[in-house]
Amino acid sequence: MTRAATPGRRILSESRPLRLFTLFVLYVAQGVPIGLFWSAIPAWMAANGADASDVGYVLGLTALPWTLKLVNGFIMDRYTLLAMGRRRIWIIGAQLLMVLLLCGCAAVGPEADEILLLGVAGFAVNVATAFQDVAVDGLAVDIMEEAERARASGMMFGGQSIGMAATTWLSGVMIANFGPSAAYLFSAGFIGLITLFVLTLRERPGERLLPWSAGATHPRNEEIHLGAWGPILKGSFTSMIRILSLLWIPVLLVRGFHYGVLKGATPLIGTGEVGWTEREVTSVVGLALLVSGVLAMTLGGWLGDRYGAKKSTIAMFVAFMAMSAAMWFSVDHWGNAGHFTTFVYTWYCLSNLLTVVSLPISMRLCDPRVAATQFTLYMATHNLGISLGAWVLGFSDALGGLQSMFALVLGMHLVGLILMLVVRFPRRGAVEDQVAAQLPEDHGPEPSVN
Repeated sequence: MTRAATPGRRILSESRPLRLFTLFVLYVAQGVPIGLFWSAIPAWMAANGADASDVGYVLGLTALPWTLKLVNGFIMDRYTLLAMGRRRIWIIGAQLLMVLLLCGCAAVGPEADEILLLGVAGFAVNVATAFQDVAVDGLAVDIMEEAERARASGMMFGGQSIGMAATTWLSGVMIANFGPSAAYLFSAGFIGLITLFVLTLRERPGERLLPWSAGATHPRNEEIHLGAWGPILKGSFTSMIRILSLLWIPVLLVRGFHYGVLKGATPLIGTGEVGWTEREVTSVVGLALLVSGVLAMTLGGWLGDRYGAKKSTIAMFVAFMAMSAAMWFSVDHWGNAGHFTTFVYTWYCLSNLLTVVSLPISMRLCDPRVAATQFTLYMATHNLGISLGAWVLGFSDALGGLQSMFALVLGMHLVGLILMLVVRFPRRGAVEDQVAAQLPEDHGPEPSVN
């Protein structure tokens, strides 16, 4: 009776536009603290006399929660309030915690030289943000239909880029005119508004709107929920060691590797070759991030819908290899401002597009029963690639300079391209279909060679 009373009332499973918009705004919310603590606060610290070691200390603590996302996935797959859906209670709780912590930062108001307080603030807010990220990713895997996953990935990562870019700019203006507390309060207020929106949604018909509301667990969620650590660990391990999953892991590493290399190489080329100031470089990067976010939402989703995840990923690898080769051969022009600007816009846009068009493959490989855990493992692999790329960049001098980094990026993308050409990754949601058909012993199709 309860389920019959709620059709059409902001139910995610029943409305494609609502699903896409919800994922978009949730990723915008996720981009807010990232833009604040990864860009605006470090820039404010540097402008007020903080040295590289101080900024690095704060960024290190800020980044730490994102390396612990695996734990978040296990917790979410184990514990939830199913009567409110599998993920919504976690999204609401994480965003409320983000709001409270940001208000706390505004009240305490650590100064630019209070490094420990700033580091603790960045760590705490990003713990909540990382929980929100894993919960939203799990929601996307749970709720999105196969035909809309390409569009959804574009909305997700486009939203994150827009949230980061907008917050970086607005926070910088607020900090300059009113101090950092204003930026904290603005961020808290914006995330609070999105939280209010989530409070009006249901994942599936008949679920509770709030913990104390009337409603019941949807049968689909009750069937796939693994309410014990043993099955979750076993299911995650079984899914990850399948041949298809093992062959997908190198692609994720390659996808992260270029980001780690180029994120560090960009300011080095901008300041060392072009002769720009840090502010000029970050201004170009911020605009490139904004443009790449818009492209992810529009072109990225369209490419996935029109040509499919595999063909689109292959195209992005080829484009990245062409860009890397162009930078290798044009080293004599690196000091040209227009050349540098073109490079920055190109690599940010290609990176975001590659993430968007390849994301549906990660979703298809996930077993819905352990979706939060398995998807987090894939994202952790991507993050490992970023760390590996940044580490390799530190040896650029010994490897022949920054120019050699582009040859290395090209070679890594060649590996990813070969895997995409020879391995038949799933084109449809075979895993979900099998789980729905109650075949728990099979977690997906075996790989085959084209």
